[in-house]
Amino acid sequence: MLGLLITIIFVSIIIIAMLIIMAIGAVRRISQWMQNNNAPRTPVHARVVTKRAYTRGGARGYAATLYYITFEFLSGDRIEFHVPDREYGLIAENDDGILTFQGSRFISFKRNGK
Repeated sequence: MLGLLITIIFVSIIIIAMLIIMAIGAVRRISQWMQNNNAPRTPVHARVVTKRAYTRGGARGYAATLYYITFEFLSGDRIEFHVPDREYGLIAENDDGILTFQGSRFISFKRNGK
């Protein structure tokens, strides 16, 4: 009887901890979304420094690939954005152009002379 009670308490603690972690993640995502919406759209001259792709999952089912591009400003500062797969395929390393972003959200990249 005592063993069953301990198991119920343990499982309850695990479930509550998982719910708290999920709630914290949701609050962070909503907060970032709101910050991005309140930020101005910023066009700036930039050069593509690197591209990378990260694939997660796939061992037994659904796999998702996330695409990232690092841009460098004239000042030498760099910033990395998660970009849609279509944009990732159209942008090459060393491309030079106008990067438009809003907070931490990638909006577009227009190459110079194209």
